[in-house]
Amino acid sequence: MVLYKQAENLEELEQILDLQQRNLPKNITEEESTKEGFVTVEHTLDVLKAMNEACGHIIAVDKNQVVGYALCMHPKFAEYIEVLRPMFREIDKIFEGKLNYMAMGQICVAKSHRGQGIFRKLYQTMQEKLPKGFDVIVTEVDGKNKRSLAAHATIGFETLTIYHSGEKEWHVIALK
Repeated sequence: MVLYKQAENLEELEQILDLQQRNLPKNITEEESTKEGFVTVEHTLDVLKAMNEACGHIIAVDKNQVVGYALCMHPKFAEYIEVLRPMFREIDKIFEGKLNYMAMGQICVAKSHRGQGIFRKLYQTMQEKLPKGFDVIVTEVDGKNKRSLAAHATIGFETLTIYHSGEKEWHVIALK
């Protein structure tokens, strides 16, 4: 049985990083990337830990193993990860300080557990566990990651804007 909760210890954070590594484009084939999706950002343990202290990451655990995660990224971390800086600038342009948002810094489900509703349940748990005062969850998805775009649309995410940074097209999406 899969348990959904906030990450509580170093072992769980290390398991998040292990799952992340197994789904980075550099560690999967291009065919797998197209069919299964991928994650973009490679976090350090220190940054992941600091983010978790501000707002606990949401994890799916099966038999003491993290099999899915949704990273909570408080806007105060906007400058910590270079590839995400443009996303935060776009969000700030859109909301103009009128909405308090939590960024979902990355979501991933282990290959062994896909197709079981874990993606949806991670977001439901994230909504339940958000600190008081946050109105919306915002994230961005690489335009090439069609699986992720479709999965987010299925659970109610709406596109706020599409922008280009470097050679990538990014879709900034929100769930109210």
